[in-house]
Amino acid sequence: MINFKEVNETNQMIENENLDVRTITLGISLLDCMSGDLEVLKKNIYEKITTLAKDLVKTGDEIGAEFGIPIVNKRISITPIGLVGSGACKSTDDYVELAKTLDKAAATVGVNFIGGFSALVSKAMTRADELLIRAIPGALAATERVCASVNVGSTRTGINMDAVRLSGEIVKATAEATKERDSLGCAKLVIFCNAPDDNPFMAGAFLGVTEGDAVINVGVSGPGVVKRAIEGVRGEGFEKLCETIKKTAFKVTRVGQLVAKEASKRLKVPFGIVDLSLAPTPAIGDSVAEILEEIGLEKVGAPGTTAALALLNDQVKKGGVMASSYVGGLSGAFIPVSEDQGMIDAVNAGALTLEKLEAMTCVCSVGLDMIAIPGKTKETTISGIIADEMAIGMINQKTTAVRLIPVIGKDVGEIVEFGGLLGYAPVMPVNEFDCSRFVNRQGRIPAPIHSFKN
Repeated sequence: MINFKEVNETNQMIENENLDVRTITLGISLLDCMSGDLEVLKKNIYEKITTLAKDLVKTGDEIGAEFGIPIVNKRISITPIGLVGSGACKSTDDYVELAKTLDKAAATVGVNFIGGFSALVSKAMTRADELLIRAIPGALAATERVCASVNVGSTRTGINMDAVRLSGEIVKATAEATKERDSLGCAKLVIFCNAPDDNPFMAGAFLGVTEGDAVINVGVSGPGVVKRAIEGVRGEGFEKLCETIKKTAFKVTRVGQLVAKEASKRLKVPFGIVDLSLAPTPAIGDSVAEILEEIGLEKVGAPGTTAALALLNDQVKKGGVMASSYVGGLSGAFIPVSEDQGMIDAVNAGALTLEKLEAMTCVCSVGLDMIAIPGKTKETTISGIIADEMAIGMINQKTTAVRLIPVIGKDVGEIVEFGGLLGYAPVMPVNEFDCSRFVNRQGRIPAPIHSFKN
């Protein structure tokens, strides 16, 4: 039971500490929509999404109003389109048409994003997968709400370097296709290793093929709540610090569990998971970087940053798993540069570099996230950065991802404004030494020895 003390604490977190439910995400399987006829496929997809999701936004708003809990986003994740469209799509233009159908359906039901314009190619690419990947620049340029992802590696299969090389080309092509909007399309494109099937957070959300016909997943967020809590234990030892973070993560996750169960009941859709990631926003006081600085760093990027982030991530997970039987998704701490004011300040102060961010991704929830780089960056350099991040995920048996934005026409030190939750970012320098001979080798980096477990 939730007692009055918890109710009062929750109200305090909502009113003064930026606690919110970042997203209710309705997962929808499109496997039964498949057809060899493109027009039939588009019709099936549109009808299924608009039928199952017709009450999603209204229900989220009603729960938020009744419980007094801000529910920021309502979103949809779908079966990877690389699979769904494989029978009907014979060209990149066909996949772009499917993306437009997804965008139309998302607009009809009123969600802000729909994720799943995706391909899973950690071992090899089918012809359909390759067509979808090559269609991503056109799809993201022609839509507003569609998000794309490509899973190019896993601990079990290794890293598909052919897909990594292609992904670098596609990131750059997406930047060019949306250069009139500061290459915004790249903010809706994620390259993964070990992508989870049940991730409610965009831009990497899709519904795994092992999921049912529909599912409700919820993502909670509370960096401001955690920062306020640990302000009360300044000067205390690590045991006290860790206990404080765990207890706070427990309370935050309880809020997500409550919302998820209620949404499941009202929409008559099974409850899936709560993702308890600390996902920052550009709002003052809603920053993961500020938590790390409260732990004891002058600026994020200082020596000790990776250790502090590892501590935070682990305690968030430990506290969250006690509050819900079904914790999933990414769950931990996000470090998206453009969406976190403290990260932006650290970059501007010269404390935080791309290389330090890469080190931090060994212990964070995701990886190199929402990082603006010079528009002149070579495709092979982008592929090399992706390969490095995929290797961290593969070896460490964790999810890693890359969301780089090569901003066409802008260079180091210039500012890029994305707006809304995507925030703004300074363009960061990239190591320009060449890696093309490495990236252009064909084939796959084998799975590590510890992957052989049966």
